[in-house]
Amino acid sequence: MEMTTILNSSLTNPPLSAHLFHSKFPQSFSSQTHHRTSLPSTCLTLSRPLPRKSFPTNCSVSDDKASTANVFTADPSIALKSKAADISADLRGTSLFLVGMNNSIKSSLGILLADLLRYYYFDSDALVSEAAGGESAAISLKESDEKGFRESEQTEVLKQLSSMGRLVVCVGDGAVQSSTNLALLRHGISIWIDVPLDIVANGVIGNKSLLLSSEITNSGSYSEVLSHLTALHEDMRRGYATADATVSLQKVAYQLGYEDIDAVSTEDLTMEVLKEIERLTRVKKMMEEAARPF
Repeated sequence: MEMTTILNSSLTNPPLSAHLFHSKFPQSFSSQTHHRTSLPSTCLTLSRPLPRKSFPTNCSVSDDKASTANVFTADPSIALKSKAADISADLRGTSLFLVGMNNSIKSSLGILLADLLRYYYFDSDALVSEAAGGESAAISLKESDEKGFRESEQTEVLKQLSSMGRLVVCVGDGAVQSSTNLALLRHGISIWIDVPLDIVANGVIGNKSLLLSSEITNSGSYSEVLSHLTALHEDMRRGYATADATVSLQKVAYQLGYEDIDAVSTEDLTMEVLKEIERLTRVKKMMEEAARPF
């Protein structure tokens, strides 16, 4: 199937959102993605909330600023929507590419980010598999000719995606394995979502389709999976480091004062990504203004 046909089909029928990990939104919260085109909307239903922290209640009702700040702190959905609205104009529809080891944390973040910005969400590995004729066919093609697979399938997917705007793309590992693919990521903003390998390994044990590798699929033990991921990560690290920004799960946990890294929610990570995007767009705007003639 031609890649253009696959992308057009996906845009006409956007993929449904997966369950997010550790959502702090109320269980009944349901956000409808409204795109500026006439395309159908995507429903994003978030999972049950984490226990909320207590907040001071001694603020006066007449104190608008304090009241607003408390609402933002108590309801992360409001803070996220406000931050997304703040950066949307300066972002100008620039696509976002999330790189890093494939895991449910990265994909959950990508789905929520797309929803907040009213972007479309794509998983490049899913498109690669579809273009190759299915996951099994993609694995076979990769093992028989990895370089050819990377160039013919993954590069073709990135060419199509990088030519479009208003996308959040969870990019597969192949995107950082060649200079051609890395160059295509420069058409948007790339962000490395750095997740500890032990968490990635646990995710792969639960869902071995996260990586296009029969070695991972056939591997059973945690130690074998972790060993394979460690070697893979070393090969990818240099490519990940070329991203425009890095958001580390461990760093976010530390900044928020969480003793347990599992306490970090999708919303926590998404807020950090939005802050990085805001920083990058601000720097770009300053550079553009500095380049203007007097």
